[in-house]
Amino acid sequence: MAGLMDSVNQRTQLVGQNRLELLLFRLEGPQLYGINVFKVKEVLQCPNLTIMPKSSRVVRGVANIRGGTIPILDLSIATGRAPLEDIKTSFVIITEYNTKVQGFLVRSVERIVNMNWEEIHPPPKGTGRDHYLTAVTRLDQQLVEIIDVEKILAEVAPTSEVISAGVIDDQVQSQAVTKHVLIVDDSSVARKQVSRCLQTVGVEVTALNDGREALNYLKKMADEGRHPDRELLMLISDIEMPEMDGYTLTTEIRNDPRMQKLHILLHTSLSGVFNQAMVKKVGADDFLAKFKPDDLAARVVDRIRVSDGG
Repeated sequence: MAGLMDSVNQRTQLVGQNRLELLLFRLEGPQLYGINVFKVKEVLQCPNLTIMPKSSRVVRGVANIRGGTIPILDLSIATGRAPLEDIKTSFVIITEYNTKVQGFLVRSVERIVNMNWEEIHPPPKGTGRDHYLTAVTRLDQQLVEIIDVEKILAEVAPTSEVISAGVIDDQVQSQAVTKHVLIVDDSSVARKQVSRCLQTVGVEVTALNDGREALNYLKKMADEGRHPDRELLMLISDIEMPEMDGYTLTTEIRNDPRMQKLHILLHTSLSGVFNQAMVKKVGADDFLAKFKPDDLAARVVDRIRVSDGG
């Protein structure tokens, strides 16, 4: 337990400082890629894989690891390239996204680097809509590409976006049309998922790409004499974002008297023991793992009822 708490304390030191740790890896070729260490459970030499009939071609097989059966996805295929060759000499990065565990097959794993989110930037304009990047950065004069894992997982195993009957009632929907929710996420897939869910509830949605853009949006409202905490039902923010992460965005909002009462829900594919400590530290109102449409809709419905005294 002491070791676990030390680990929690070390990670939470990064909270509000706009920092992250990236695990660097390569596929075929010299290009460097990165993944947030928070999402990594372990790295190991590729184990024996069992082929699963009728599975996506991205899934090279399943492996029995620590007593569990885990799908192993070839990141090279997933991003539109040729399959990795000689997988026995390749590595698997075991990750947890959206409360699900999977392994990503890569050619090699380099090292972990500590960076500032201000050094992480959106993909260059002109990369088109079909790329698999959420962000890029530079390290030792080399471009590092950060892959949109949520897009890959949505293509391999699509998540239902249907909200169950009974989560939303007629009264809530009639109230929802006057409500406005700000959502922030660097993944185009996640923005669309959340937007469609909230539009089903009936609220107006503004969707932005990163924490810096969201903070500027809120400051502009406040500079105009408007009240973000009154005009907006809530802010639903991802945590991992270029320029400014969700933790730092929350900290900045709480430090500004003009907007500090805004209700903030951190909605993220990050999962594990660190989140509740982090949410409490930065002062967010709530935390929800992606992507569960019923749970997300229920959070918005609760806010509508509270705001209207229901």
